[in-house]
Amino acid sequence: MPLWSLPRADSTTMASPLPPCTAVIYSALAIVALLLLSATAVNASQGDKEPVYQGCVTQCVRTNCTGARLRGFQSTQAPYMALTGWTCRDDCRYQCMWQTVGLYQAEGYSIPQFHGKWPFARFLCFEEPASALASLLNGLACLLMLLRYRSSVPRQSPMYYTITAFSLVSLNAWFWSTVFHTRDTYLTEKMDYFCASAVILYSIYLCCVRTLGLKRPGVSSMVGVLLILAFTSHVSYLTFVSFDYGYNMAANATIGIVNLLWWLCWCWQNRRTLPYWWKCGVVVVLLHGLALLELLDFPPLFWVLDAHAVWHLSTVPVHFLFYSFLIDDSLHLLNTEKTGVKLE
Repeated sequence: MPLWSLPRADSTTMASPLPPCTAVIYSALAIVALLLLSATAVNASQGDKEPVYQGCVTQCVRTNCTGARLRGFQSTQAPYMALTGWTCRDDCRYQCMWQTVGLYQAEGYSIPQFHGKWPFARFLCFEEPASALASLLNGLACLLMLLRYRSSVPRQSPMYYTITAFSLVSLNAWFWSTVFHTRDTYLTEKMDYFCASAVILYSIYLCCVRTLGLKRPGVSSMVGVLLILAFTSHVSYLTFVSFDYGYNMAANATIGIVNLLWWLCWCWQNRRTLPYWWKCGVVVVLLHGLALLELLDFPPLFWVLDAHAVWHLSTVPVHFLFYSFLIDDSLHLLNTEKTGVKLE
């Protein structure tokens, strides 16, 4: 989802209060700092380091995942489990995870994470049922509002194709988010992370086109090339150098804050001329505020609902307000262009 606007220094007196854009900068930087601190706090996975867990997995694989036992497992495995790539070793890890959790609870210790994640109760083939459902709902909301946008806004609107492309990039990201939370593998994890980064970078481009590109197309084209290069470098580093979670969080948070500032300052500058400006401002604040839900990071309620799922669920309604803004703004731009008035 998009967000953001670069502040312009506009102080006229030495003793005046902080300009609105300056206040936004400080708030945004505080959010980044909190998110980065949370990223470093969840790297350790105590559960899968436990000897009891490791021994359980080793014994289970040796006993059940070779020869006739393996063929028996494969013959009785549900088709949807086989289609989503669940193996005998995966099933051993799942069963041993719950044995280890039971021992922790019996001794009165707090619930540990395993392989960087909380223990979740599997539903059918879904590893993280609540997060998968939330991602699907976000994708459906995005699709519904894209269809509404295309039926409400003529193609002649200056932002029509840019917004349509952004929606397709977002739909792709929500698709891979759903797949990743259904089945966490080497491929699905990377696609989830890379597609999320693509949305954030395209958000910058969307903001650039709206605020600068309509009057200076060359500027938005140049920014677009730079963003493609940035995305290529980001993906290459994570793929061929190091899949560094902290770096990925820092990169996405930094880009998101640029987007945040850019949009909010644009909202402030147009608050007297565009009656729908507040929709963009509310969306921006909500998206970044809701991201702080990740800081809660609690063991899943009923082994299903964790902070990440709550975050995804909370963003579903934001799509409706955001596209309401995009529709209002696109129609405004179209009418402005028809009357020959200079675009904002």
